[in-house]
Amino acid sequence: MSRGLGDVYKRQIFTNIYKHIGAAMNRKVIIIGAGASGLACAVRLKQNNSSTEVCILERLDTPGKKILATGNGRCNITNKNAEHCAEVKDFFGSIGLILKELDEGRIYPYSLKAETVLSVLLDECNKLGIKIITDCTVKTVLKKPNGFTVRTERGDFECGFVVFAAGGKAQSALGSDGSCYSILKSLGHSVTPLFPALVQLTSSSKYPRAIKGTRARCGIKILIDGKEAAHEYGEVLFTDYGLSGIAVMNISAAVSEAFSSGRKPKCLAVLDLIPEFSENEVKRHIEKFGNLKGILGTKLCGIIEKQAGQGNTAAQAKTAKNWQLIITGTKGFDFAQITSGGIPMDETDSFQSKKTKGIYLCGELLDRQFPCGGYNLDFAWHSGITAADSITKECGYDKN
Repeated sequence: MSRGLGDVYKRQIFTNIYKHIGAAMNRKVIIIGAGASGLACAVRLKQNNSSTEVCILERLDTPGKKILATGNGRCNITNKNAEHCAEVKDFFGSIGLILKELDEGRIYPYSLKAETVLSVLLDECNKLGIKIITDCTVKTVLKKPNGFTVRTERGDFECGFVVFAAGGKAQSALGSDGSCYSILKSLGHSVTPLFPALVQLTSSSKYPRAIKGTRARCGIKILIDGKEAAHEYGEVLFTDYGLSGIAVMNISAAVSEAFSSGRKPKCLAVLDLIPEFSENEVKRHIEKFGNLKGILGTKLCGIIEKQAGQGNTAAQAKTAKNWQLIITGTKGFDFAQITSGGIPMDETDSFQSKKTKGIYLCGELLDRQFPCGGYNLDFAWHSGITAADSITKECGYDKN
């Protein structure tokens, strides 16, 4: 009889031990990717509750490489018109980063250096005891009864929550190679078609090369097989390969999609070089002053005269208002700032997977894209912060 009771007590003891171990594992968080959303998530988790065990796995040899490349090396953190601007500003204020607003609502670090943003984030990770393991490629994530096994080239990691923050396919040299899409498919998610976005356009026309380095603020629309696919107004930069600049970047996803799967559509970029004036007003200016140098400058004026015919004022005015360039595609994922497509947002709730509980998805992996100007980074920080708050709630922790 006593031996039977002893066996019962032993089972209770071991059961309690296993429950304690399971609870501890269930509160450990593995974050895949040390980019914007991953670092924000890690910091917020520890801010919420210092006892949360957080580990970031980064494929490259150093964290945050893509952050350093954002905003032409200045890191356009958010925009005053972005949906989550206030939240993002509060987050960075909590870790001592001072911000400043520049043109068109763009918000940058006061230093105007992306390295300042990364340095402050990494200092905070170090202060909060967040472990970052570099040169660590994730191979798969396995669902277990009491959590997950994250299998990597450097061994297995057990945890209760996994945050996918590894980015899309854009600029793999900076960390995001798209490898997590297949892992998420194995966990029940779908992936919408992927295209390079916020990327330069290539052209077979000789004219962009002839005036490379020239910038113009103009209207631009994309025609795919004669139908308008996108339009934008802003800066266009002429290059030796074609077109760049903010306006071009913002409409590039339409071109990427048109040329997907080996398709070769007839694609034209139609530029309105003088959007503030009508065609008749442009014609009258040429008739009065003999050329468009006073509006377009010498280089662009020379190209328009050469293409339309010198002395033909009507043709010059028409060309200046409807300058057509043949587009042959984009510079691809290696030069794209972001990925268009990804995991549908409706497969998540507060960035937690609806397919596999305990899995979180942040940033560029999701099918949510924005124009240039700080909007994509705003979403990346927000997704990491929101995922962290959700995990804290799931763990049953009170915030510090």
